[in-house]
Amino acid sequence: MPKIVNHQKRKEEIAKAAWKVIRQDGIRGVSVRRIADELGISLGSLRHYFDSQEELLSFAMQLISIRVNQRIQKIQFTGNPRKDVELIIREITPMDEDQVLESEVWLVFAGEAVSNESMRMILRNVHQELYVGFQRMIELLETNNLTKEGKIVEVEAKRLHALVDGLVVHHTTFPELLTRDEITAIITAHLSSILRA
Repeated sequence: MPKIVNHQKRKEEIAKAAWKVIRQDGIRGVSVRRIADELGISLGSLRHYFDSQEELLSFAMQLISIRVNQRIQKIQFTGNPRKDVELIIREITPMDEDQVLESEVWLVFAGEAVSNESMRMILRNVHQELYVGFQRMIELLETNNLTKEGKIVEVEAKRLHALVDGLVVHHTTFPELLTRDEITAIITAHLSSILRA
């Protein structure tokens, strides 16, 4: 019987191999041949899944967002809006080695997006998805009458988004200067500053 191949899983394995190469050598070190060598497969086998290097890199970039969304969907929510917001933010920040890898590769892609229009569009879409997510978090807190008076959802969503982005960049770049425990403490302190006592 012929072997049944899960094409989505195989594409993800190829994308993760690209992440490994990017982590080691940056985006300039990526080539379709180098990824094929990393996986120990032929160039033809890889081209069966991706027609071009750009298509492979676009998928590798999108996979980071897909994985974050999958983790968020698996959260066992508590019903306590504040705790639930903190649980979601934990899945966006680099709290384990897999998330650190995602953050490192994402930062490489973000740098490349400055001069690469197709990557810039993917980055912009993910940025907007994240903003909508933060907006929903603030709306959840406000709907449950937990925010202090005078807080504007749009402003607070942008502020939380910027804070989390900054924490991800700082920890990913200099983990010795900003620990995971400090990330958690900063998020907790920020939420306390916008919520009623």
